[in-house]
Amino acid sequence: MNEKINLNTIILLLILLALFACGAVMLYSVWRVVQPLEETGQTLQKQLEQLANPNTTPTVIPYPVTIFHEVQSLSRLETVTYSVEKIITAESGQDSPFSFLVGDRLILVAHGQVIAGVDLDKMEEDDIVVTGDRKVTVALPPAEILVVKLDSQKTYVYDRETGLIGMNPALESEARRAAEQEILNAAVEDGILEMAQDNAEIYVLRLLLSLGFEDVDFVEVDSIPTPTPFWP
Repeated sequence: MNEKINLNTIILLLILLALFACGAVMLYSVWRVVQPLEETGQTLQKQLEQLANPNTTPTVIPYPVTIFHEVQSLSRLETVTYSVEKIITAESGQDSPFSFLVGDRLILVAHGQVIAGVDLDKMEEDDIVVTGDRKVTVALPPAEILVVKLDSQKTYVYDRETGLIGMNPALESEARRAAEQEILNAAVEDGILEMAQDNAEIYVLRLLLSLGFEDVDFVEVDSIPTPTPFWP
């Protein structure tokens, strides 16, 4: 009798173990199916959030008046420095029949420097217009000659011939003024103003890109568009 009870107990335990094993297998199978669905749902949710908010750190575009002050803060923008050497001949009294008495002639070796750029203090607020999303139109003042000067340490009188009475005290000063003008002419002929304008646009372009703009258009002052409001 006891043996029969033990046998029944063993059979019952085996049946329970089999049922438990089947249940465990079924739960594992369900988990294997549900887990990818959960991961897919989480991935889809992240993608939807990224589409709804493509840039979690938005770029703040400043107001036009702020842009104007940022650009004007560059003040007088010196963008090109031109150095040149010129040989200048100056004379006085050489046409006089008494040139051997009052005549004066000198050769000046002149080293000079010309600086060109854009004076941003001449800009008006209307010269900068926001024309679209991250797009701005700018009318810079035209480039100009800012400095013309001789290098006093490198400029010297190479040769001088004077009459018996002596030299003309103003002749060297006149030669220096003529040298400055010749150096200026050479710089302009070599395109210093065009280079200065191009370099000024590069400086301002970099500034505006750092402020968040992606499209910067440089135009003449007369071609500046009508401002379009982009702020409430």
